[in-house]
Amino acid sequence: MLNKKTVDDLKDLQGKKVLVRCDFNVPLKDGKITDETRINAALPTIQKMINDGGKVILCSHLGKVKNGPNEGESLAPVAKSLSEKLGKEVVFVSDYNVTGEAATKAVNAMKEGDVVLLQNTRFRGAEETKNGEQFSKELADLADDYVCDAFGSSHRAHASVAGVTKFISAKGGSNVFGYLMEKEIAFLGGAKVADKLNVISNLLEKCDTLIIGGGMAYTFLKAQGKEIGKSLVDDTKIDYCKEMMDKAAKLGKKLLLPVDTTVVSEFPNPIDAPVEVEYVSVDAIPADKDGVDIGPETCKIYADAVKNAKTVVWNGPMGVFENPTLAAGTIAVAKALAETDATTIIGGGDSAAAVNQLGFGDKMSHISTGGGASLEFLEGKELPGVAAADDK
Repeated sequence: MLNKKTVDDLKDLQGKKVLVRCDFNVPLKDGKITDETRINAALPTIQKMINDGGKVILCSHLGKVKNGPNEGESLAPVAKSLSEKLGKEVVFVSDYNVTGEAATKAVNAMKEGDVVLLQNTRFRGAEETKNGEQFSKELADLADDYVCDAFGSSHRAHASVAGVTKFISAKGGSNVFGYLMEKEIAFLGGAKVADKLNVISNLLEKCDTLIIGGGMAYTFLKAQGKEIGKSLVDDTKIDYCKEMMDKAAKLGKKLLLPVDTTVVSEFPNPIDAPVEVEYVSVDAIPADKDGVDIGPETCKIYADAVKNAKTVVWNGPMGVFENPTLAAGTIAVAKALAETDATTIIGGGDSAAAVNQLGFGDKMSHISTGGGASLEFLEGKELPGVAAADDK
């Protein structure tokens, strides 16, 4: 487990103020949370500290916050959800300053076992995202100890993830992992790739079979010299894809690419609008069509490959799964994962949303909460939020 301290190493929590960086970056629609996976994932750590009599101060970002603080990216809906799940009031500090006078007042009024949620850390703009000293210090001033339980943000050197730890250490406090971080690293660590090259190159050395679906597939198909029409492509990666196909052949690894694809004349707008589809061989993609999902034959091939595996790491859906008509490939793979005896690790982001929306979430061994973070961890990169925790 990288030999880092966890919440179980925090002794005598009674009456202590603990700042917990969670990942409450949940999807919202009309002010309502549409997927509570990340909130549920944070509950064991929060509950443990409540039970131990700690004063629990929660912080998180939500959204990208491009045009300054706004009500649409406030953490108010998260406070409401947490209050219901914990069965006690979570005091929400709605002040856009995050760590201002309102936060200090709320924290000073806390009793043992109380929970306070601060406003969206990204409302502090570059102070958060550029790891500003002042904001880091203000966060640390609120607490005695710090818990990082936000794996989904641990690849970012932000004030609430990395900067705060320096000031907690300076005053003799501890910086530890929460249960979710511990679980993420235990599962993903088993699949971790040692060197620091690109993730596909690394995974080829680690796995027996690599399945390529989603938007990436069309870049591989183009690298094979095939017509891909209006499909998503990254022309800068064509040579890389050729190298990867050569590497797979040399190593004797299977690199599975689609044999057929689902195409549409126009990308659906809105994304879940009814759409007419056609299934074509990857050797016959029309120049005026857009590939949006793997085809029925590919679904069978990929499902069989998954069923015979011992461990499966899945990162990224097979197509535009947000549209019911274009979710067939993602459903086929998710269903195969749900039915296999393999250890199944879902690498966060869209993959996590897909398996949960499709009702297969409880059939997976582990669903990571971090999309980009889990990929970078698999690549072997050092994540700032992981590095910042105290060593045992």
